[in-house]
Amino acid sequence: MACRWVMSPEILQEGRRRPQPANRHHDGPTGTAFGTFSLQSVVGMDEYLGFTFTESSMWISPFHCDSASAAIFDSPLWFNIPSEGKYNAEKKRQRGGFRYMSIWHNSTGTVAIRDLSVNFTASPEMDDLRDYSGYFNSDSERLNRVWYAGAYTNQLCSMDPAYGNALGIPGNDWYYNATIANGTSVLIDGAKRDRLVWPGDIAISGPSIFVSTNSLDGIKNGIDSLFILQQPDGRLPWAGTPFTRARNFPFSVTYHLYTLLDLYYYFLYTGEQAFLENYWGQFKLALAWSLGTIDGSRMANVTSSNDWLRSGMGGHNVEANAIFYHTLDMSLRLAEAVGDDSVVANWTAAMAGIKDAVNEHLWDPAQNLFFDNDRNQTASAIHPQDGNSWAVVAGIVDADRAAAISTSLMDRWVRPYGAPAPEAGATISPFATGFEVQAHYLAGFPERAVDLIEFMWADFMLDDPRMTNSSLIEGYSTNGDLHYAPYDNDARISHAHGWATGPTSALTFFAAGLQVNSTNGKTWLIQPRLGTLGRVTAGFETVLGKYSANWTAADAGNIKGDFQTPDGTLGNLILPSGNGKLALDGQKGPNVGRTAGGEEER
Repeated sequence: MACRWVMSPEILQEGRRRPQPANRHHDGPTGTAFGTFSLQSVVGMDEYLGFTFTESSMWISPFHCDSASAAIFDSPLWFNIPSEGKYNAEKKRQRGGFRYMSIWHNSTGTVAIRDLSVNFTASPEMDDLRDYSGYFNSDSERLNRVWYAGAYTNQLCSMDPAYGNALGIPGNDWYYNATIANGTSVLIDGAKRDRLVWPGDIAISGPSIFVSTNSLDGIKNGIDSLFILQQPDGRLPWAGTPFTRARNFPFSVTYHLYTLLDLYYYFLYTGEQAFLENYWGQFKLALAWSLGTIDGSRMANVTSSNDWLRSGMGGHNVEANAIFYHTLDMSLRLAEAVGDDSVVANWTAAMAGIKDAVNEHLWDPAQNLFFDNDRNQTASAIHPQDGNSWAVVAGIVDADRAAAISTSLMDRWVRPYGAPAPEAGATISPFATGFEVQAHYLAGFPERAVDLIEFMWADFMLDDPRMTNSSLIEGYSTNGDLHYAPYDNDARISHAHGWATGPTSALTFFAAGLQVNSTNGKTWLIQPRLGTLGRVTAGFETVLGKYSANWTAADAGNIKGDFQTPDGTLGNLILPSGNGKLALDGQKGPNVGRTAGGEEER
């Protein structure tokens, strides 16, 4: 995030408490949140400078930082300054994400400093942090800002694996020194907090990284760190180390499946066959464990309550079963890639059973939404945002039911704040809403997706003065308070959280209609969904080359534009129906027909 140096008379005058000396460093290693400063002059004995950091303007203070742990607040970063010279801070003191920095002189003398510098420690795997291979632009500047805020947020959430969350760190004398993965970089959940590998977050942030920077090493290292922790029975961890460690294996059915989806996405975007084959045995073992949870209902019976901090997970849950269905679907593509047909019949049969059972037993025709599970199907039962969105994303429902879900979800929006997730209380979750955005596109209502992104992400999550204006928040309340129901401490909320970046990939995949369907984009789908947009252009790259599209709305529901894919690739073009005529002019010459879909080899 952008750094701001805040210094005022109040900061210089308030408080004369002697600071804790734990953060006194002189000429030490560089690489903290702000890097270095030089002391030009000092008058007095036993002088101290304290630096405080915060993501939101709500927590600007000379006395404390916002919270990166369970503490209510974190202490300032203290420097004992006995003499003139250059002062550096240890890299384990890097804050990861902040917008505001305050300086507090907590002594009776006088000091003068100069040459204050900030070290930007995000995305260490990138030589040039401005080297975006992907791009997006439309006639909605609000959408453009959201797309790039998502890309930037994910850069902030890619870090040196040696400086993760050690857990149990005190608010006073805070530090990050846990090695959470191998390699140069790893994709974490939040720049400030938790600074851990969470597979559910990667399922949203991974595709958004692909369409923006395409810097995927952090995803690979994160996947490695999760498979290392796999249990003998096949279960994969809820989160990476040190959250998961010897004799402590917290488990989540949904996050177990997200790890498998993360591997699918990584292989889809990179085509690293050896990486897939290295984990194929473990992948099948993990999926076999999940298949073992299917009972006589033909649905998975969830016995772990852990998920994305929503409540009520358990039993025949619609979210878990929809994610399971989608994971099986994508796993069949991986089985084909490695030439393993031994799993096809079993996985296909499981998919059919889940689809039929979810629609038969969990649908509520009174609400046109799915119940959360079959434990409570009364009038007061929860109809979750996550499960209903996932039902559409996974393809469990037909077109009519998908449209009904889209309408019912839209009817619950809380303007001007966003789409609620009642399964997590009075909460708006950018994570769950990322899947809702996809659901509106897939259900045939792109105008709803555009509206939701504009008012929730642009107008509130970027433009509210309590936000950073450049990165995306973890969660907040349905009344607009920056309070996230799972946390007792509001200062703990992450304002740079990768799981909030869903619109970045959705706008490329659905608004511009650029999707890769097989490894590296050997096959693709071009299906623009402009909604209320008058113009959209986007592009990204794989090792095969560049993919781009440029569309403009015309009259009578028609669109005009062009697209480009690498030579030798093959795909389908699907355009809005308009007046039913299709005119193509490409390498094979002009073609005029009445179909809105067809194959086009480039």
